This record gives sequence, structure tokens and C-alpha cells, in this order.
Amino acid sequence: MSLLQVQGLEARHGLLSAVRGVDLEIAEGEKLALVGANGAGKTTLLRTLAGIHPVAAGRIVFDGVDITEMSAHQRCAAGIALVPEGRRLFPVMTVEENLLVARSAGRGGAWQLETVYEAFPQLKEKSNALASHLSGGQQQATAIARALMTNPRVLLLDEVSLGLSPIAVQGVYDSLRTLLETHTTIVLVEQDLQRTLDVADRIVCLLEGEIVAEGAAAEMTREQVMGYYFGNRQPATPQATLA
Repeated sequence: MSLLQVQGLEARHGLLSAVRGVDLEIAEGEKLALVGANGAGKTTLLRTLAGIHPVAAGRIVFDGVDITEMSAHQRCAAGIALVPEGRRLFPVMTVEENLLVARSAGRGGAWQLETVYEAFPQLKEKSNALASHLSGGQQQATAIARALMTNPRVLLLDEVSLGLSPIAVQGVYDSLRTLLETHTTIVLVEQDLQRTLDVADRIVCLLEGEIVAEGAAAEMTREQVMGYYFGNRQPATPQATLA
């Protein structure tokens, strides 16, 4: 049984349909990547799964329970956490205060301050620094660590590397390595296609709010994935492993 099921999901921005008829099943422990050009509906889909954006039609089922009408707070308490594009930290709070806010989800588990600082050692020495005084990479690490403090079963990561220098991106992914080795289910939106392919088990390609292709990362070529960015709707034929 899938941990997270999306059935006929639709989400809109006013009269604009941003997500259209999406059907998707995600297994527990799976690392799923959503890829597509800007405006393909990736961020809207993540926000809708997290309960931040309203569902226009369809349903979302989490661990056998219909959560379509649940608020974002209720979904977080159930085990779904979003690391949003732009990080959305509390700028006048310290790193540690930002992390402790996540305890309000009320979920116990392995991710506590000590284990988070072990996974993101660069944050421990900055624990008393204001979030607004951090570098972009440190802010992104704090946003991910804050989500982990809710001990999620599903972690939604939106544009981890957006706006960061290559060195900062490498630092964030080095810290993410510990998380990727756990059984946490991850849904990733990432502009860096190579990093996406390196960490994902399965690729789902979105175009104009619809799924146009999906398959195991090892069975789709880079050329196929890029083709879907530009509107190729022909079924993918599994080929060589992506390099």
C-alpha cells in the first residue's frame, strides 16, 4: 500500500488551472523527484500536498486516511512537512528558536536538536545567530532542519539549491546525505537536474500541470527528461542509465 496517494488532483490560481488531474502514488521510503520547466505546477503540487494551497478537485490520501480537507497544521502533525521555496524562516529569531518552533507539531521521533545538529554541523555553531544574519546556504540548512524537527514521514523539498552558490549547494547536499539514507519519504523539486537524478529513485515529469512521463531514474535518459521540459509528450522508452 502506498504511503501517499493523489487521485485526480486539481489546484488553481484564480481561473488558471496549475495542477490538472494528477494521479500519483508514493511508496514509504521512496525518493521521488518532480521535474519540469518554470510554471509546470511543481511548487503548487507540493504546496497542495502540504495543505497550504487549496484543493480544487480530487483527493489526497495519507497512510490510508483522506486528508484532503485537513489544514496544513493538521497535516504537519500527521507527518507531512514542507521546506518551502524561499525558506520562510523567522528572521528575528535565532537558528535554535526557528528549530524549536517545529516542536509545536507534537510529533516525537529521532529528530531532536542533538540529531539535527549532527546532520547539519554548520548550524550548531550558529545556533544563537539570527536567521537574517545567515548565509543563503545556512538559511536553507536551517529550513530543512526545522522541517526535520517535526519528525515527518513525508518531507517535501522545494528548490533546495535555488539562489545558492555552487559551494553552498554542495554543503546543503552533504548535510542531506544523512537524511537520504533514512527511510523518510522525500518528494523533491530541484532545478539542478544532475543532483535530482543522483538522489531520486523515480522521476515524474510535469508539463502545464499534468504528468506527462514517469519512471525509474535508472531507466530514463537525460535527453528524455529534458524533452519533457520542452513539451515532448511521447511515451518514454527506457534506455541507458542517466549519467
